[in-house]
Amino acid sequence: MSKTIAVIGGTGAQGFPIVKRLLAPSPDGSPSPWKIRLLTRDPNHHRAKKLEALGAELFQGSFLDREAVGKLFDGAYGAFVNTDTHTVGASAETTAAFVIWELANWYKVRHFVWSNLEYTLRTGGYNPRYNVQNHLGKGRFGAFLAAQPAPVDGEGTVWTNFTANVYMEMLNLLMVPEVQPDGTRVFFGPMNEDSAIWLVSQDDMAWWARYIFDNFELTAGQELKIVSGQWTLREIAETFTKVTGIPATYRLLTMDEYFSLWNGKEVPFATGVPIEQGGLSWEDHFRCWWAVRRDNVLKRDMEWIRSVHPGATTLEQWMRDNKYDGALPQQVKQWLLKGNEDHLGIRRKKLATLDARSF
Repeated sequence: MSKTIAVIGGTGAQGFPIVKRLLAPSPDGSPSPWKIRLLTRDPNHHRAKKLEALGAELFQGSFLDREAVGKLFDGAYGAFVNTDTHTVGASAETTAAFVIWELANWYKVRHFVWSNLEYTLRTGGYNPRYNVQNHLGKGRFGAFLAAQPAPVDGEGTVWTNFTANVYMEMLNLLMVPEVQPDGTRVFFGPMNEDSAIWLVSQDDMAWWARYIFDNFELTAGQELKIVSGQWTLREIAETFTKVTGIPATYRLLTMDEYFSLWNGKEVPFATGVPIEQGGLSWEDHFRCWWAVRRDNVLKRDMEWIRSVHPGATTLEQWMRDNKYDGALPQQVKQWLLKGNEDHLGIRRKKLATLDARSF
């Protein structure tokens, strides 16, 4: 008999493929053991409708609405919770996470999976340069969960931290290369030569989410730091040329050079937290975000990851499978992040002709 997983954040870049994987048949072809009950602010949004067509049950409401979350959890076996820093900000996200956790316990949700990000401020020795806002809200609550009991043999609510990283699909958005007049792609960022970015594909995120729910005893009370791999800008450019045959270069910029390329960078990072009310600007947030990658603050255990998931996506495989050509998607509906799809994104200026390294 199938069990219900309540999902918060199921229509976004992370949640959408995860819900699809949870509803998919098992490897042996048998039906999925999971049903999905999905909280969404807009049940008529095309992403919600697509998931409903696959079998998800839609509940209208916000993760900030205590009553809506309670109804969502009532009778559910599990929960996958991915709150959105981009709309409410880190402080409100942390507060909401505690309320959601309390409700999960009250409604006797057995397996509570928190969509986490590394607490980079703590990992970086509390240096303010690593105060990444979406890592802050999620990471603080993830640290709280890690201190909670996980009674596998009892009846209480058991947690798992699902700690993801930068989506590989961000190569279609924030990290999309600039196309020069001769067609050369320029991958660039405020990085050092040895700076490497941990990336995880949407397919791999979905695989790990299904693995967590399918393997309760192995994942209960654990933090799973999942990635697909790590690549420098040089390696990304080299891989791109190997796959496509299109010339590619890379350019290492300073922070000031990088942010001079963006229009609208002064807008609030969290749309619901104006700067005059203490919110950070898009630029302030992403200066910290890039500093974490530039300084190689994050560490991951690829040996363990490959031992559990030998089929983890390589960058070359992802580029081939997605027919990646390094060109910015031309239609809003193709944007990776739901906020961009809903016209909330900012835009990048053209990059001048560069003195870059070519492959």
